[in-house]
Amino acid sequence: MRASSALCLAAFLAQPLAAQQAPDSAIPWLSDSLTTPRTGPARDEPAATPLEGTQITVMPLGQTRRDAVGLVSTALTGLPRDTFAGSDPDRLAELIADLPQDALPAMQDLALMLMLAELDPPRAAADSDELFFARLDGLLRMGALEQAQALMERAGATDPRAFRRWWDTSLLTGFDTEACAAMTDNPGVAPTLPARIFCLTRTGDWAAAALTLDTGRALGVISEAEDRMLAHFLDPEMFEGAPPPIPPRPMTPLAFRLLDGIGETPSTTGLPLAFAVSDLRPTIGWKRQLEAAERLTRARALDVNRLLALYTEGRPSASGGVWERAEAVQALDTALLEEDVEAVASALPTAVERMRDADLLVPFADLYGARLAALDLEGVTAEEALRVGLLSPAYEAVAARATPETPRDRFAVSVALGEVTRAEPPDALARAIADGLTAEPPERLARLAAKDRLGEALLEAALLLSAGARSDPQDIADALAFFRSAGLLDVARRTALQLLLT
Repeated sequence: MRASSALCLAAFLAQPLAAQQAPDSAIPWLSDSLTTPRTGPARDEPAATPLEGTQITVMPLGQTRRDAVGLVSTALTGLPRDTFAGSDPDRLAELIADLPQDALPAMQDLALMLMLAELDPPRAAADSDELFFARLDGLLRMGALEQAQALMERAGATDPRAFRRWWDTSLLTGFDTEACAAMTDNPGVAPTLPARIFCLTRTGDWAAAALTLDTGRALGVISEAEDRMLAHFLDPEMFEGAPPPIPPRPMTPLAFRLLDGIGETPSTTGLPLAFAVSDLRPTIGWKRQLEAAERLTRARALDVNRLLALYTEGRPSASGGVWERAEAVQALDTALLEEDVEAVASALPTAVERMRDADLLVPFADLYGARLAALDLEGVTAEEALRVGLLSPAYEAVAARATPETPRDRFAVSVALGEVTRAEPPDALARAIADGLTAEPPERLARLAAKDRLGEALLEAALLLSAGARSDPQDIADALAFFRSAGLLDVARRTALQLLLT
């Protein structure tokens, strides 16, 4: 074993067992790969050591609080700097945690914007990082790992709480070598024994990894389940023909990578969305990549063009489920590229049906809505193209040249144009939408916004629409009215159109 590896092992095993207990987490699947470090630096060691060889930065005292760090400026969001300033961070964290993963795409986009916005931090925060971690954990729940990593790298992630999340995110996105290097270079975080063993293998020191595992067994600082998983990982040939290790519950990123390393990659279907990102690796089978991309696109965590690239990557080899969606999208995409209107008319109904059944109609509209609405289609196909166009970002331009034939389409066009009183609402849902786009905002939400609590009020409004079109009509009206009053007209209209047409 190399001298440096021996020193690392000795330093780890010299820690009291109490110090090796994992910290609590707001997200149960975050790994226990890091332990609570000692309370103070050694006499000859600086209080904070920056990570080397990574993009993570240290934020010295006196600089901007991490609660204020974001990736999207106010010029792009249109939100005032004091959007969160008057709110209690505990309440904001609670609202972010309550956001459903199957919310309307417009609400997911709104939540993503609030979590990535560059805004003033809450004035009353006892913990200056509380909102930062609430936003970060919200991104992780959505599966938005790239955005979460970018936020951590901009804000600084050298303390254990932030580094733990950066480490787990790196394991799932495939940057485990960089994560291990950063862990080694940063004495402010203390890896657990399984994490140290994993990182030793990443440097090619398999002998040191095996010795570390043997020593951990002898001292009783490793559980039986961890022992079994690490032993399989270090020497899979020894266990040839034996049953694989039992995956832990909940699954953790480190356990996922260990199982992946022995060829027993767990299915991500029943795991939190963050794990689906690992299935986007090119070494994963096409079907699993497609299913993961659909889950992440549905949550608005993945650029829809990546889903399109996967849909059109090859020829579907089977029928049913994701293969039928890939085949339908390929047929429509080819027809559009060839500018074959008859082929588009033939392919569109099937594509719309497949994507609607998978709750992917809005991403589908993001890709094709404007192009479809510009074609000279007829009858039912023209109606389908109009509805897809109204669900796209170009909804207003689509509505301006539309000739709707049905009462619902006429009402949807009036919503898209911001002239909701031009058409009669055809049913109770449409009447609730009409009320929301014409009435005053609810007093409770308006009071919050007036007290520098606009972000809190926006999250409250989003939660009113948790059940989508099945939400209470008054809740629908209140949410739309508030978005309108806050100047978020695009959010209000897109939400209304999604309620009507999906």
